[in-house]
Amino acid sequence: MIRYATRNDYAELRADKHISAEELTRAIDCNRILVFDDGGITAWLRYNLFWDNTPFCNMLFVQANRRNEKIATALVARWEQDMLNAGYAAVMTSAQANESGLIFWRKTGYADCGQFRPVGEDTEIILCKKLS
Repeated sequence: MIRYATRNDYAELRADKHISAEELTRAIDCNRILVFDDGGITAWLRYNLFWDNTPFCNMLFVQANRRNEKIATALVARWEQDMLNAGYAAVMTSAQANESGLIFWRKTGYADCGQFRPVGEDTEIILCKKLS
């Protein structure tokens, strides 16, 4: 089942090491984390707003033993529909140029729309998708 995270999910979502504890609580309270829950959280999608006006997927995670089950595809589809229903015309995300996730996003209809190279890291590809 896909649903928005609640504070009851906090302990499981702390596995996300890319967000501080305070910001995780804020993201939960703002309904900015979708989870795939089938008796436990096996995947999540966390987003924020780029330029304060465009939904940007900051994190899409699926537990290794649950990959290739179309869970990520279902989470992204739900997120896109929710963003469309909220009145957004487009969504964005990014992936490092050497990440396998880049292939997923392109297969899901996202197109490259920019890139940058953070100091000491690989090139980050920005991807965009128009919602309809």
